[in-house]
Amino acid sequence: MLFDDTIAALSTPPGEGAIAVVRLSGPRALEIGDQVFRGQKLERRMAVFGRIYDGDEAVDEVVATAFQGPASYTGEDVLEISCHGGVLVSARVLETVLKAGARAAGPGEFTQRAFLNGKMDLTQAEAVMDLIRAQTPLAARSAAEQLRGRIGEEIMAIREAILDIVAHVEAYIDFPDEDIDPDTGAAMRGRMITARERITRLLATAHEGRILREGVRLAICGRPNAGKSSLLNRLLGYERAIVSPTPGTTRDTIEEVLNLRGIPFRVVDTAGLRETPDAIEREGVRRAREVVEAADIVLRVIDSTETEALDDPSAAPGEILVMNKSDLNPFAKNHAGAAIPISCATGDGIEKLIDLISDRVREGQPMGDSLAAINARHQACLCRAETTMNAAIEQFDAGMEPEFVAVDLRAALDAAGEVVGVVDTDDILGRIFGSFCIGK
Repeated sequence: MLFDDTIAALSTPPGEGAIAVVRLSGPRALEIGDQVFRGQKLERRMAVFGRIYDGDEAVDEVVATAFQGPASYTGEDVLEISCHGGVLVSARVLETVLKAGARAAGPGEFTQRAFLNGKMDLTQAEAVMDLIRAQTPLAARSAAEQLRGRIGEEIMAIREAILDIVAHVEAYIDFPDEDIDPDTGAAMRGRMITARERITRLLATAHEGRILREGVRLAICGRPNAGKSSLLNRLLGYERAIVSPTPGTTRDTIEEVLNLRGIPFRVVDTAGLRETPDAIEREGVRRAREVVEAADIVLRVIDSTETEALDDPSAAPGEILVMNKSDLNPFAKNHAGAAIPISCATGDGIEKLIDLISDRVREGQPMGDSLAAINARHQACLCRAETTMNAAIEQFDAGMEPEFVAVDLRAALDAAGEVVGVVDTDDILGRIFGSFCIGK
């Protein structure tokens, strides 16, 4: 697909840094470069030194790299200008190329052009943002696998298998006088089952995909002064939450992201759960209960120095009971039961708790075995594909007319194609690339 305009944007984060990169893409990218860049001659796929000029005024000393399409990220002519990383100077360089005829790029427009020009499929385009946002090495590896086309290749293989089946069924519809041998019919059913199973296997990675992209929702709850904020600080490795002996110090939820055993977590410290006449603290308790209800894992912290807390150390389903201040009560371990005795003051038991949390996440879903895990959009498309494949198999087994089977197979084909963008997906593209940062 050819675009008649040239876009430009700052492709590095805003702010002060050593360098900033201004990127241009489109039919006039190199022409605009020749217009504003003076120095060594712009050579394709070579970094050359020179200056950016706005008319007769030198804006900055830069290094420019030219890429001639289709051998570029977007498949178009691309120019990347590496300038000094000051806020003002990078803005001036961008302003200069815009004055020379480029248009300011929208969010994700470079990657959208790469997709539309056939440089990547839709799953690879999404992986670009996943890689940028990855918060753990495992998440980065998963995004890199997807960027290399691992999910796209599997989806395309599934589509090819369904296409073969559709061709077989529609050939029978077009040529009804040609009998289908029973063995051929049985083989076709087997191919339908195989295609559905491949879809089901991909769907099984959805849970892992959500964890890698969004993190595990981990809530820390309990009564006031049990040590919830101290536990958050211990897990983070620095003093994030205020710790005080005064009950009710934490009035609102505090959320932080951390990496435990390679798994990203969104950890939320909550207000102490108790009845209180204080309106502000009562609102904090209400929010705490909401967080607990929405969490994937709940750490319920109890104070081992409180006799009342030791009387019934039991956790609700999905909760991990944590018995804090074990250093102040040498008999805490005798009363722990199913609870994990820890000391936020000394660090005793923290590693064992982290092991238990990570094991809880990995139960039934070994993290890392399937590096390329689907996202929520893929899941929705593949659920439709699985449902329609099941319907096609049921129609086939019931001896229904082949036209009915073909309709469901076509629906499955379209749903699978939607994952990689092989169908008309203007609305989908708008939603996906609208979430990108400018310049990517």
